[in-house]
Amino acid sequence: MVITSLENSKVKDYVKLQQRKYRDFTNTYIIEGEHLVIEAYKAGLVKELILLDGEKVPFDIDYIYVSNEVMKKISTLDTAPTIMAVCNKSNSSDIVGDKVLLLDGIQDPGNLGTIIRSSVAFNIDTIILSENTVDLYNPKVLRATQGMYCHVNIISRDAIDAINYLKDNNYIVYGTNVNNGYDVREVDSNDKFCLIMGNEGNGVREGIQNMCDKNLYIKMNNAVESLNVGVACSILLYELGR
Repeated sequence: MVITSLENSKVKDYVKLQQRKYRDFTNTYIIEGEHLVIEAYKAGLVKELILLDGEKVPFDIDYIYVSNEVMKKISTLDTAPTIMAVCNKSNSSDIVGDKVLLLDGIQDPGNLGTIIRSSVAFNIDTIILSENTVDLYNPKVLRATQGMYCHVNIISRDAIDAINYLKDNNYIVYGTNVNNGYDVREVDSNDKFCLIMGNEGNGVREGIQNMCDKNLYIKMNNAVESLNVGVACSILLYELGR
């Protein structure tokens, strides 16, 4: 059977998942495109496939076929894909590993996606999203990760509570400050650490920065006032992982 009606109840439920409140309510989200679907399937997150009528079923998993008009209705892309999937959110809530990244107020979906990709590239074990950070399951975030969100432990937690936990468990907590920081190239990061990156416009909140053991900066040409937070985070993670 192929769903062709835009008024179909399942179609309406899929469309609702474009909104965060419904993703939170159902604990599910939608991903679009073959690459993201494959990455989510390998991670055991796929609940149901949504396929354009006539497409081959790639996995042994529940699926439905829909018309091109329905696929366009469900999709958030300008050009609808031929495959999507409804996925279950990760239920992880624990901080694991020795290398932790805490994101405090990151708002741009593209920046969060870039940071997640860099975190996987540079072997971060856990990413903590503060309460004021953009939703991980925002479609733009998911696309920007290129599926790498499936390969790192990502949790949501109050930033101050998380920092207190990390300090109690002997993590060195690094903030970022271009005025009163240490050159990241000169920092010995062999111990357990947490790097905190702040909001695109305002940086790390003052109260949180005051909790850091050290502040870091990236030495660069004086003509450049600042770097995009995704770029800066990538550089810092690379240097801390050397």
